[in-house]
Amino acid sequence: MAEAALLRTIGLGRRFGGLAAVDAVSIELHVGEIHAVIGTNGAGKSTLVNMISGELAPSAGSVVFAGHDVTRWPQPRRARAGIGRSYQRTTIFGEFSVLENCRLAAQAQAPRPWPFWERAARDTASLAAAAQALDAAGLAEVASRSAGTLSHGAKRQLEIAMCLATAPRVLLLDEPLAGMGAEETGRMLALLTALKPGHAILLVEHDMDAVFKVADRITVMVNGRVIASDGPEQIRIDPLVREAYLGDTHPA
Repeated sequence: MAEAALLRTIGLGRRFGGLAAVDAVSIELHVGEIHAVIGTNGAGKSTLVNMISGELAPSAGSVVFAGHDVTRWPQPRRARAGIGRSYQRTTIFGEFSVLENCRLAAQAQAPRPWPFWERAARDTASLAAAAQALDAAGLAEVASRSAGTLSHGAKRQLEIAMCLATAPRVLLLDEPLAGMGAEETGRMLALLTALKPGHAILLVEHDMDAVFKVADRITVMVNGRVIASDGPEQIRIDPLVREAYLGDTHPA
């Protein structure tokens, strides 16, 4: 019997005036799987992620996480419960060290009042969480470097490390491979594969070669609706998907 989904959306929708940016989308995220969401620009992928993370309220449908209806939970509450995300644009603090970026993320996950004599930067719990996250993301050796001096690929790894520092169970990754070369892409795919056993991962991505290498399941969106959701090989040969998105770029 298949393990129950850790997170699922049920008929999730979002309208902006007369435009249905996302229309009745139902997907499931399971621990140990990378679920990729693909589609052309404007297909509704980022809007879907924003609703799952709590940054945008849906117009219809619901989000269920770990058996709880979290549709009306604000983003900070969802993050503290275990729904983490990265963004299309880099969100690191370039002037801070790599470790400090992660430590701040860990501290935000468990806020508490600070005595005036105690330095937040020396909090052992957040430092330990940050160090563990950097190790998992393969950045332990550059922990003391200024984040702004990292390569583009390493900055994207740092964003995932910052997410990991919040101890998420779900990872929502919005185009983590954007702007990467082949070597950096390979490192990121290896990282996602390593993170898969302990997380349910939703991956929004335009690099189809990477998607077909790493995804366990692929959902294809067109004009806000799901036109197919299946394993990579089934998606590769699906005539609707080939007509709407893949074309002849990825032969069946």
